[in-house]
Amino acid sequence: MDRLESLEIFVAAADAGSFAEAARRVGRSPAAVTRAVAELEERLGMRLFNRTTRAMALTDSGTRTLDQARRALAEFAALELSAAGEQAAPRGLLTVTAPEMFGRLHILPIAQAFMREHQAVDVSLLLLNRIVSFMDEGVDLGLRIAHLPDSSLQAILVGHVRRVCCASPAYLAAAGTPARFQDLRDHAVVAINGFRPASERLSFEQDDKTVSVPVRPRLAVNSVQAALDAAIAGGGIAVLLSYQAAAAEAAGGLVRLFADQPQPPIPIHIVHPAGRYLAPKVRLFIDRATAILRGKFGV
Repeated sequence: MDRLESLEIFVAAADAGSFAEAARRVGRSPAAVTRAVAELEERLGMRLFNRTTRAMALTDSGTRTLDQARRALAEFAALELSAAGEQAAPRGLLTVTAPEMFGRLHILPIAQAFMREHQAVDVSLLLLNRIVSFMDEGVDLGLRIAHLPDSSLQAILVGHVRRVCCASPAYLAAAGTPARFQDLRDHAVVAINGFRPASERLSFEQDDKTVSVPVRPRLAVNSVQAALDAAIAGGGIAVLLSYQAAAAEAAGGLVRLFADQPQPPIPIHIVHPAGRYLAPKVRLFIDRATAILRGKFGV
């Protein structure tokens, strides 16, 4: 008799209070139950039950062993469930959150390809420029671009982006090209998230020091796309994340400034609630997104 079955019989006997009832519950003969418990006692080198012709009761060692046996059986049951889950087809609603622009550019294509491959999966993609509560909003996984605080979320690093300053060729031809971060004080800035023009400052890392520069936002918007549009149209210098400016840079609509002073990398993480096992739809989406995003953004 294998060791796992011996533990199952021992737990059944402890719960039933008799070998005869335990035999009925596990579908074995009373003699087989008696033999299994005796073999377990011999293997462990301890008596698990005090037995008489009329009654049986756990010993102190048996009581301690019972708790450990229950945990071992529960762990094995969870392992079986996990193994079965790895073979199960993904299905159901998958809810993913990401910053609005990053999600539109990089997560939406992944989601569409995933749905084509897995017809039983539907995707709800929440593109929001705010922190989402996974529990309150029923989110399975998310994309965060930030240095993450300690939390109950499991994080997978998939790459990095950087802050960049960009302006259109037309703006630079008219206003000149700043050579240093400090020169931004003399330029129009397209600000994001409602900068207050009278007192705003921007901070940059330069030669291992932090440089704080007062700036003059001529235009303040609460949309990255609006800031991009304004900068491309010659409205001023925009401070963006590198992925946000990448397409406009490639097309010649924006020019990156201060390329010799790159800003510290900002990590990109896939995050999901911490737990031992993931549903197939979540695990497979994470595997796909991790491979694609690492290919684009490195680690």
